[in-house]
Amino acid sequence: MARTMWVNGPIIVGAGPAGLSVAACLHTRGVPSIILERDECIASLWQRRTYDRLRLHLPKQFCQLPGMPFPESYPEYPTKHQFVSYLQSYAAAFHVQPRFRQSVASARFDHAAGLWRVRASDPSDNTTEYIGRWLVVATGENAERILPEFAGASSFKGPVTHVWDYKSGEPYRGARVLVVGCGNSGMEVCLDLCDHGAKPAMVVRNAVHVLPREMLGVATFSVAVFLLRFLPLRLVDRILVLLAGLFLGNDLPSLGLRRPDSGGPLELKNARGRTPVLDIGALEKIRAGEITLVPGVERFVAGGAEMVDGRFVAADAVVLATGYHSNVPQWLKGSDFFSGEGYPKAWFPEGWKGESGLYSVGFTRQGLAGVSLDAVRVAGDIATAYHQDNKSSSTVCSVAQLVPSQAHT
Repeated sequence: MARTMWVNGPIIVGAGPAGLSVAACLHTRGVPSIILERDECIASLWQRRTYDRLRLHLPKQFCQLPGMPFPESYPEYPTKHQFVSYLQSYAAAFHVQPRFRQSVASARFDHAAGLWRVRASDPSDNTTEYIGRWLVVATGENAERILPEFAGASSFKGPVTHVWDYKSGEPYRGARVLVVGCGNSGMEVCLDLCDHGAKPAMVVRNAVHVLPREMLGVATFSVAVFLLRFLPLRLVDRILVLLAGLFLGNDLPSLGLRRPDSGGPLELKNARGRTPVLDIGALEKIRAGEITLVPGVERFVAGGAEMVDGRFVAADAVVLATGYHSNVPQWLKGSDFFSGEGYPKAWFPEGWKGESGLYSVGFTRQGLAGVSLDAVRVAGDIATAYHQDNKSSSTVCSVAQLVPSQAHT
């Protein structure tokens, strides 16, 4: 069954923090909207595709959404369950009610009509075409898993899981686990595996910046934000690297964790989306030999993997901490606002607005703080146009009502 629905306001794709925040900001400005979400709940990435021990990596004041702070009772780094509870309360407070199980197949601007046509279907293959003036892309940077292809992958006999599906190290107790990826997720999964009696080996293929999460009780991110008020980014990066050496030690290269030759932690985050690792205990486990670091995978074999340096690493299971990517190119058609990788071509902070009523929220590579900034800008821009349109429509209607009356007299 196919049907068409007019939307008096923007069509928002995605009910994660980005979609919720822009809908909330629109609501406070008197603008209706509709959110299309492929899953059955808000923030499905947080609710269904994150590990149990996950906490926000940054202090809560940098992660709250527009118009609603975290409860004072929350710790500085809320757990994933607390964050989900916060998002549910946020949606309720701003009367945000997404349309769930609506998987968007395509979105295209109809130049003849001057409107967006968004086709979505539910699990029963019922299709709805949503039509409206504005389209807000809020599916985020982490919509799909990155699943690299490895030589000999079919030869490996143990289970292979992406962090997307990983919940706890309990099923791996006593097992040798090869964790592919050394970002925040890879580090935390290794730490979790250690806590559950597993024996992780972590693949470190690329250089990475590792920073302490806190320095003398102060969040490293808070220090960076403070310094950026007075100093250029590259100088702040140098200071952060120097402080990291003081607090974490300068033996990271000898452990197998080398820093990038060029580009500081903030510069690489802004330019390439490469988030620095915030250490919460993994380095201690590495130094103690509880987490083994190994180079890139050459090929998988039945009982483990051969590495690029020729060594063999035995493994009973593999966890892929290989990251995520945008899915925008799969469904947004006829627009060159996004790159082939699914990110706005314009660099932050200019990548929130395209042409013909197209907007993006949550692609700044600036975390939840960037989401909030985008949401406020997008909602303000749409609200201005929306209320101007309504004012014009009201004027036209008033004139139309007056004409017959004047003619009659």
